[in-house]
Amino acid sequence: MVSPRLVEAFRRAKPYVLMVALQVGSAGMYIISTVSLNHGMSRYVLIVYRNAIAALVLAPFAFFLERKIRPKMTLSVFLQIMMLGFLEPILDQNFAYLGMTYTSASFASAIMNAVPSVTFVMAVALRLERVKIKQARGMAKIIGTVVTFMGALVMTLYKGPIIHLIWSKDNHHASSSGGASDKHWITGTLFILIGCFAWSAFYNLQSITVKRYPAEMSLSSLICLVGAMQSTAVALVAERHPAAWKVGWDSRLLAPVYTGVVSSGITYYVQGLVMKSRGPVFVTAFNPLCMIIVTILGSVILSEKLYLGSIIGGIIIAAGLYSVVWGKSKDYSAANITGDEQQEPPHLSQGKEYELPVTATDDVKGAKAPK
Repeated sequence: MVSPRLVEAFRRAKPYVLMVALQVGSAGMYIISTVSLNHGMSRYVLIVYRNAIAALVLAPFAFFLERKIRPKMTLSVFLQIMMLGFLEPILDQNFAYLGMTYTSASFASAIMNAVPSVTFVMAVALRLERVKIKQARGMAKIIGTVVTFMGALVMTLYKGPIIHLIWSKDNHHASSSGGASDKHWITGTLFILIGCFAWSAFYNLQSITVKRYPAEMSLSSLICLVGAMQSTAVALVAERHPAAWKVGWDSRLLAPVYTGVVSSGITYYVQGLVMKSRGPVFVTAFNPLCMIIVTILGSVILSEKLYLGSIIGGIIIAAGLYSVVWGKSKDYSAANITGDEQQEPPHLSQGKEYELPVTATDDVKGAKAPK
C-alpha cells in the first residue's frame, strides 16, 4: 500500500513537475522552429499547421474523456475562446516567430522571460492576484517579478565576451544570431515584446475562461481549432504561392507536428490544469527555465554564440524565479493550513479543494511557447 505521506508529497509536487516538463517541451519548440524557419518555411504556414495538428490530436481525447464533465457552450465563453485564439496563435506566435528570425532562439526565449512580470501586473489589475505588501510572501512575489525582469534586461542590453564552450570551440559555422540579423536586432526585439504582451494577456484570459468552462482538454482543442481557422485566413492573404504550403520529410514536417502536439495542444491543457489550482502567475514563473535550456541547446545545435551577459542574466532570473515560486507556495500553504480563503487570490477562492483534477492524460507534459 502506498504511504499517505508519499501520496501527499506527490500531490504537492505535481504542479512543479508538470511546469518543469512544460518548459523542457517549450525549449524544444524554440530550437525546432528556428531550424525550420531558417530552412525557408513560412511562419504563417507553420502556425496554421501547428494549431491544426494540435486540434486534431486533442479533439478525440477531449470528446471521450470529458463527455460527462464538458459544460454547455455559452456566447460569452465562445467569445473568450475566439479572443484566446487571436492572442496566442495570431499575435504571440506570429510576432515571436518573426522576432526570432531577426534575432535568435536563445534571445527570443530570454525576452519572453518578461512574461511573468507582465502577467503579474495584468493579474493584479484584473484582480486575479492579490498582493499584501506587508506579508513576506507578497513582497517575495513583487521582488521576484522585478528581479526576473531585470535579469531579462541584462541578457538583452549586456552581451559581454563570448564564452567558448567545449563543443563550440572549433565550430565556426555562422550562427542564427549573427550576420544580417544583427541589423534588425532592435526590430526583432520589438516584435518579440509584442508577442510577450499577447502571451501574458492569453495567460490571464485563459485562467478566467477555464473557471467558466472547466474542461481543460476540450478548451485546449477549441482554442487550437479557432487559432487554426484564424491563422489560415491570415496565411491565405500573406502566402499566395502554393509552394509555401508544401512540407517534406524534414524539419518542415517535424516543426508543425512537434509544436502542434507539444507546444500548443499539451501545453494549453497543462497550463489550464495548473492554473485551475495555482493561477497564471505560478505558471509563468517557470518560463525562465526554458530560457536556460534554450541557451544551452542553441549553442550546441544552432551554433549560437553564448555571451557572459546571458550567463549573468540567467543567474539573476533563476533567483527571481525562486522568489516568485516561494511566494506562491506560501499562498497555497497558508490557504490549506488556515482554511482562510480570503488570503487566496480570487482565482483560488472558487472552492475549498485546491487539488489538481485527475484525468487519463493528467501526467502529460510540457510550454508553450510561441511560440
